[in-house]
Amino acid sequence: MLILAFDPGYQRLGIAIIRKNQNSEEDLVFSECFETNKETDYFDRLKEIGMRVEQIIQEYNPEIAGIEGLFFSKNTKTALKVSEVRGVLIYLCKRNEIPIYEFTPNQIKVAITGYGQSDKKAIHDIVSRLITLPERKMIDDEVDAIACGLTLSAHYNTLF
Repeated sequence: MLILAFDPGYQRLGIAIIRKNQNSEEDLVFSECFETNKETDYFDRLKEIGMRVEQIIQEYNPEIAGIEGLFFSKNTKTALKVSEVRGVLIYLCKRNEIPIYEFTPNQIKVAITGYGQSDKKAIHDIVSRLITLPERKMIDDEVDAIACGLTLSAHYNTLF
């Protein structure tokens, strides 16, 4: 089974494709932190995100998707824009008939580290023990997308 996972953002979007094998082990098939240019018009950035995700969906044909839920902080303007990115991602999954499941940041942290207040370093350390990561520097958004995919994989049997 191929799992598509997102850590949504409009400047940086974490994307991962994870294969859950017959023996329930996971392999990382693809991951990236897709970045948009802050000089580009916001609506054009949404279009770029949509086009990139559509390309990934067509290339990998995932069967299920996971998305990190929105964490509202003090900056509501940023939260609203991230919500719009989530809308694009959810639409693309539904349009391509990919069931999508949402996990809160705390659910992901608990699934990966066992502790809901884990920091980014702890997430990265545990993710690198759970799945083989590429030998390159990875931005947190990409690792967060992988963590979301691993969370979906862990919860898969309870969802159906």
